[in-house]
Amino acid sequence: MSPHTILVVRTSWPAIAGQADALTSRFYRILFEIDPSAAHLFQGVDMTAQRARLVQALTVVVRALDDIDRLLPPLLVLGSRHAKYGVESHHFDSVGRALIQALAEMLGEEFTPEVRAAWGEAYGVIASVMRHAMLISQMETA
Repeated sequence: MSPHTILVVRTSWPAIAGQADALTSRFYRILFEIDPSAAHLFQGVDMTAQRARLVQALTVVVRALDDIDRLLPPLLVLGSRHAKYGVESHHFDSVGRALIQALAEMLGEEFTPEVRAAWGEAYGVIASVMRHAMLISQMETA
């Protein structure tokens, strides 16, 4: 990611983080609407705690976007863990769509094409690393 893209993500984050519960509530609502199979992954999960974990993960990512050595280990662990939850590769696409839509709803006019592209690229990096870790984990248990 370019320094400018990282700056765009970081600059938009405070407005989002200030409304974290609303963001994550929208995110999961959208995710479950566009991909009902994802909803099954959260049966029996404390969604209040899950929303807090999502905000925490996004915060870590936003802070570490320019330090890949710091970012990779937690993403690899998270990807491996998701394999155990029954996450499938297509869920990453649904999550990306839900995240972008939730961000767009939260930021309104501030969600410019540049902000959309920056968050899309950031999510692409996250999803790529997590998918890789998930696939490795699945191969190891097969």
